[in-house]
Amino acid sequence: MAGFFLAAGLLLTLAHPAWALEYRSTGRAALLYDAPSTAAGKVAIAGSGLPLEVVVDTDAWVKVRDPGGRLAWIEKSALGGAKTVMVKADASVVRQQPRADADIVFSAERGLLLEVAGAADPYGWLPVRHADGLSGWLPASDVWGR
Repeated sequence: MAGFFLAAGLLLTLAHPAWALEYRSTGRAALLYDAPSTAAGKVAIAGSGLPLEVVVDTDAWVKVRDPGGRLAWIEKSALGGAKTVMVKADASVVRQQPRADADIVFSAERGLLLEVAGAADPYGWLPVRHADGLSGWLPASDVWGR
């Protein structure tokens, strides 16, 4: 009987998707590997400021998921840049205030990296800053990496 409950618990665990507990951004351009070693196969290059979902964190390496869903390993020393997010909506609008009727500061296209300028408000608006210095609020649902 105990085996039944163990198997049922395992199935329930596998049925629910894993939710990211943490995102980190690259502090510099870095290689992504298929295993936690510089001798492993090179998978891609992550540009500076790229937000990555942390899957496994070890002393020197972090297994991450990139915005495209690829799993890879990165040296922990490459992480630690300013907290960033990537626009995942085809187009989003950054506004002066966290309201849908506020004035538009700029439009953000899919793939644009924005620095997170603070915590999201209770209504789902995230304060962000563009590399050119413009800042405002956009719907947190329009970005990946928070």
